[in-house]
Amino acid sequence: MLAAGALICAAAPAANAAGVTVAVVPRATTVGDLASIPGMSVGVISAGIGEVPPEQTFLDVSQGKRIDDALYDRELTGLYPFAREVPGWPEVVDRAEGAPADLVPGMLAQELDSRGIPAYSPQPMQPAALIAADRRGVVSPLRPGACAEPCLAVIDATLAQLPKLAMRLRGDDLLIAIASPPPAPNRGLSIGIAGRGIHGELTSDSTRTDGYVLSTDIAPTILSRLGVPVPDQMDGEPIRAEGAADPAAVEELADRVAVIPERRAPVLIASLLAWIAVALAGVLVAPPARRAAAAWLGLCFAYMPLILLVGAWLEPSGAVEGLLVGLGAAGLAALTVRFAWGWTGLAIACAITVIAYAIDVIAGSGLTRLSLLGPNPIFGARFYGIGNELEALFAVMVPVGVAAGLSAYTGWGREVSRGRAVAAFLSVAAIAAIVFGAGRFGADAGAAIVLPVGGAVAAAAVSTDLERSPGSGPGKRSGFTLGRVLAAGVAAPLIALILVALIDLVSGGDSHLTRSVTDAGGAANLSEVVERRLRLSGHDFARAAANPLYWIVVVGIGAAVARWRRIDAWLRPAPIARAGLIGACAAVAVGVLVNDSGATFLVLGALALGAFLALAWAQARQVQ
Repeated sequence: MLAAGALICAAAPAANAAGVTVAVVPRATTVGDLASIPGMSVGVISAGIGEVPPEQTFLDVSQGKRIDDALYDRELTGLYPFAREVPGWPEVVDRAEGAPADLVPGMLAQELDSRGIPAYSPQPMQPAALIAADRRGVVSPLRPGACAEPCLAVIDATLAQLPKLAMRLRGDDLLIAIASPPPAPNRGLSIGIAGRGIHGELTSDSTRTDGYVLSTDIAPTILSRLGVPVPDQMDGEPIRAEGAADPAAVEELADRVAVIPERRAPVLIASLLAWIAVALAGVLVAPPARRAAAAWLGLCFAYMPLILLVGAWLEPSGAVEGLLVGLGAAGLAALTVRFAWGWTGLAIACAITVIAYAIDVIAGSGLTRLSLLGPNPIFGARFYGIGNELEALFAVMVPVGVAAGLSAYTGWGREVSRGRAVAAFLSVAAIAAIVFGAGRFGADAGAAIVLPVGGAVAAAAVSTDLERSPGSGPGKRSGFTLGRVLAAGVAAPLIALILVALIDLVSGGDSHLTRSVTDAGGAANLSEVVERRLRLSGHDFARAAANPLYWIVVVGIGAAVARWRRIDAWLRPAPIARAGLIGACAAVAVGVLVNDSGATFLVLGALALGAFLALAWAQARQVQ
């Protein structure tokens, strides 16, 4: 290509001038292709949150920030080849200003221009030229000799042209090669970077995952290399390289991440249906075993997240992973029913599952991010720690796990005072909130809210409603005080949020909490955070309404509310377990309100509550 050949010459800075070249290569370019370029470190880049058009990917690069496409009030119109001014740029700006976020298209070029560093792209300009557009929507044309001084050049190139571009790097020059968006469904784009100080697998503080970076990391990388401060409006982090370059490992990571969204629902729903079918079959064959079947069913659900970690470790095929989850959880549940009946079994299942995830996220969430209920990196919003799906399960498993452990302890003929029960609920909830909420670990701001709510409400319930009964410990009934429960539910998450924010600020955790709340920049920006969450949650409910499982869960919730007195009768002889249920219900209710995937949280939280109720019903015969 004649234009590309001339461009290669034109894009090369002088020997003593630091320049950055962004080369957009054909979409089919693989990580292995880029790794074959001498001196190039490789990885996979997330092109956007969800599926976005190519123009949005390049706009996100130019503004160093991105949001879910559902938050825009209109679709991005196609941008055709242009000469200098981006067609429809005023509409692009209006669209960004109408979104609940501080988005500034063209900020990258504007920041460079403020330091006297130009940004160029060759004519006729393709969508990639949006990276070089300034805040007026103007892109300076790249001409021979234009980059004799430090500059940013955005070009289209072939794979065959990259070695020559890499060979011309001098000093602090940087070459960033990106496969042309959009990526294939559930995939990322290949990316390679060559330049001094870049050796190994690409990563950034945005993802904390070797081999994975974000589109919004490119602008901070360019600015940092050219000595320009990164503005606060940008969310991305500079890309760096760590370890030894291993393109096979990067491609393996990309393959695993790609199958998570397509396997998640089929594997979980098929396993749940299989467990229900086995439990019903067992009841038909041996009716007296119906309570054991109910306990087994509840424990299957409790062990399911644990087996998903095993699947993330083994990375099997879809069919094998489905069998692993279904049979693995069923086997552990059967062993637990056989050797640790009752509340003891539930306490064991909850403790093992939650502690396994706590250990993994403290170690860097290597398995959690690759599990089917992990943060779902391919969606582009979170890459480490836990996601809202696990948060919904832990919102139930933490308070009911503590309640089950305390109830088992009293069932052995020992006493638990109110003070110790309250301390157990609060301390476990606080530890879980720190582990799953702090940016260095679980990085889930919602966990810092819902887990303290569950623990505090359970503690308030047990302190006000614990009465003397066989195996329940000493204490007099003082009545269930709704005001005290509400006060505890409000105070606990506020304290936990402050604590987690302090931990993040001291440790440099840079979690969603500190970036979206403490760095919000005032009430107006904080209101944008709230608006984003509410709009995304509404979008999640709209999508869930088309799923039959959602309506089955809604009907189940209605049935449970209608029969609350009967459910309460199962738990009345075990007031600590009853308090755990109340705390779990409160945590799920709050989680639905504060998370941006309210419907998903409701479905998984309700299923976890249903598993607990199955265990409670199975114990009813033992205590009545």
